[in-house]
Amino acid sequence: MLRRSFVMGCAAAAALLGLVQGAAPSGALAADRFITVASTTSTEDSGLFGSILPKFTAKTGIEVRVVAKGTGQAVDLAKRGDADVLFVHHKPSEEKFVAEGFSTERKPVMYNDFVIVGPAADPAGVKGTKDVAAALSKIAGAKAPFVSRGDDSGTHKAELSLWKTASLDPAKNDGGWYKAIGQGMGPTLNTAAAMNGYTLTDRGTWLNFKNRGPLTILVEGDKRLFNQYGVMLVNPAKFPHVKAADGQAFVDWLVSNDGQKAIADYTINGEQLFFPNAHEPGA
Repeated sequence: MLRRSFVMGCAAAAALLGLVQGAAPSGALAADRFITVASTTSTEDSGLFGSILPKFTAKTGIEVRVVAKGTGQAVDLAKRGDADVLFVHHKPSEEKFVAEGFSTERKPVMYNDFVIVGPAADPAGVKGTKDVAAALSKIAGAKAPFVSRGDDSGTHKAELSLWKTASLDPAKNDGGWYKAIGQGMGPTLNTAAAMNGYTLTDRGTWLNFKNRGPLTILVEGDKRLFNQYGVMLVNPAKFPHVKAADGQAFVDWLVSNDGQKAIADYTINGEQLFFPNAHEPGA
């Protein structure tokens, strides 16, 4: 009798477990269906991801969990296999990532531009300058405070390249006016505002930045300030745990008509932050 009661109890427990499992598999599976995207801080700080990712999730059921780092750190994260997708903005680093076998293909997604912001008083006299190298030379000559991210991000890499076009290395000959703080774009803008200093920022983050203080856009329009973004699926042949199907679904959506429209539709005060160009040759 005791044995029969025990068997019946086990059967009831098994049946109950089956009912529970049968009632909620879709929710459990949905909660587990996500990808990790290593991306630059500008896609996060600009508010772009907050705008477009819910649209992707609504269409596919795939949650996107973003790890926002400077481009250099994001690339390193992906090289360790700690992300399914890499979405950054430094084309040489992206092409090297593919060449080294960490991805099989880089796809262009969108672009915007960099701008130099600084105090409205503009002690270096660069306002309206279209030649970014000339503007940087004036800032260096005036020894006006310049705040650099100094974090190996795409913006930092672009800044160093621009100083090079001006034949300057401020980190070696700055006399105290050049501050590399090793922080993201938001803290860099905050520091520049507090110091009445200049800095280089992507336009998207600038438009979404609330604590502008004395800062305003002073230099823009030079073709050397162009800022291209690319996306890559991390190679599952190198990292078998990569969620290749769902990661590829995200890559494909970003460059699809729906994804490109979602990017174009993101605006702040009527101003478009990013311009889709997935289908432009050479982007």
